[in-house]
Amino acid sequence: MLDQIKSVLEENLRPHEKFIYGFADLKGLLPEDLAFFISGISIGRRLDDAILDKVTDGPTLAYYEHYRSINEELAGISAKVCDELKKHDINCEGIKPTMVIGGDEFKPYFADLRYKVSHKMVATRAGLGWIGKTDLFVSKAFGTRLRLTSILISKPFPIQSVPVNKSRCGKCNICVERCPAHAATGKLWDIHTDRNEFFDPWKCRRMCAEMGLKYLKEDKLVCGVCVAVCPLGQDRKRQNHL
Repeated sequence: MLDQIKSVLEENLRPHEKFIYGFADLKGLLPEDLAFFISGISIGRRLDDAILDKVTDGPTLAYYEHYRSINEELAGISAKVCDELKKHDINCEGIKPTMVIGGDEFKPYFADLRYKVSHKMVATRAGLGWIGKTDLFVSKAFGTRLRLTSILISKPFPIQSVPVNKSRCGKCNICVERCPAHAATGKLWDIHTDRNEFFDPWKCRRMCAEMGLKYLKEDKLVCGVCVAVCPLGQDRKRQNHL
């Protein structure tokens, strides 16, 4: 089954250099109504460096449009991959990127700003990276400059990924210091540390609303500063140009 899954992914994740993926053991990690899904695929799509480099003190319209475009692209990819897997009798469900969710599906999010399935959790279980001090996913491949989607699978299969259980940000505080909302405490994430212990999503959300009005002159929730300033994202960009 793993070979079939890899074949479908390789066919749909093109160009390959813009994507990463990994496999996760999700037993006991999903809500009750999804508990029959015991495995998962995390897919990451790299963001454009030229666009991110122009996000300095606040968002640009190009970043906002790119962000939404990549989310829509990933939603389409996860749906297509899942459709292909079902042809191989692999029961699965694609989980849209967070900013594509809408309608009644979106309403529970506003209670605590948490989604039913955390793409970052799936990605850490797949060994693709960790969660940074401003609650960004930090990938080994692209740093913070990516978006995520997930596919849940009901069957077990050989998973060789080594989960990432704690932050690798160390003493770096650049995102904390540059966060316009001052939403992060600087505490490091690990699998035993709840998001609210190191990051206030409500402060972030309020600032994103202010940023949309200030920089885009529109009622849009967007910032992107922490994504742009993370040195790991910038380092990965430089390495790819060597």
